[in-house]
Amino acid sequence: MPKAWMVRAGEGGEVIDDFARGFVALGWRELSDLSNATSRETIRAMYLHAFPGHKAGKSFGAIAMLFKFRSVLRQGDKVVSYDPRSREYLVGTIDSDYFYDLAPIPEYPHLRKVSWEGRVSRDKLPVASRNSLGGALTLFAVDDEVWTSIVSALGADATIPEQPVTEEKAELEESHEDTVAKAHELIKDQVIHLDDSELEHLTAALLRAMGYRTRVSAKGPDRGVDVFASPDGLGLQEPRIKVEVKHRPKTAMGSQDLRSFLGGLRDGDRGLYVSTGGFTKEAGYEAERSKVPV
Repeated sequence: MPKAWMVRAGEGGEVIDDFARGFVALGWRELSDLSNATSRETIRAMYLHAFPGHKAGKSFGAIAMLFKFRSVLRQGDKVVSYDPRSREYLVGTIDSDYFYDLAPIPEYPHLRKVSWEGRVSRDKLPVASRNSLGGALTLFAVDDEVWTSIVSALGADATIPEQPVTEEKAELEESHEDTVAKAHELIKDQVIHLDDSELEHLTAALLRAMGYRTRVSAKGPDRGVDVFASPDGLGLQEPRIKVEVKHRPKTAMGSQDLRSFLGGLRDGDRGLYVSTGGFTKEAGYEAERSKVPV
């Protein structure tokens, strides 16, 4: 029976759109083609040649991961990857052996092709599954109980994978980085279930913790300002921070949303746009071009 794997799309899901085109991949662009590297020892020699300054612990984990991606994953294995913007897991099947190609994802040239079969909302999974999938490891085996919950949420029949016989010690020992990553995801799980008013008050509380005095707009027309913050609370001292809060977990805010928000800012204002659904790339470009800091 096929196994199931998590392959993350870079830090913060930076290449998830590339993955969605039918790939999973690892980085290490400086490391050449591993197609002929059939043993862990060969990969180790190639890695240490490409990265002579890396510490032993970091090298051990990277070499184990590369070997697993190159030689342990199989065609027909199941695979998931996480899109943090939509809070969804892509679910699919590996369709190819390992290959090396700089063209599809330039910074992630170690590739396998994937047929994606659907997406599963993180919020539809049980807490135990969310905890298991929420760590920082780039590549790891998904156990049978977690895979069962994914299949159930996907609403499709699939073969439940075998429990992997062994796991690398480096992946079994929960690192500080892994703990932090899981904590971040658990915090997101809590934030996503707040209502609009609660999220506005949470944003105001965070600004107060940073030393600002805040005012949350009353319900009703707010002219694009849900929270106002300044050092004195009156807006006489700069920076004057105007905050818009959009609690739409499934909707990424676009460039037009940013332009509308920026249109309400004046000289001396600073903008803070909070979106639980994230932002499109175009919205990011709009913020970068803005003359008002946002």
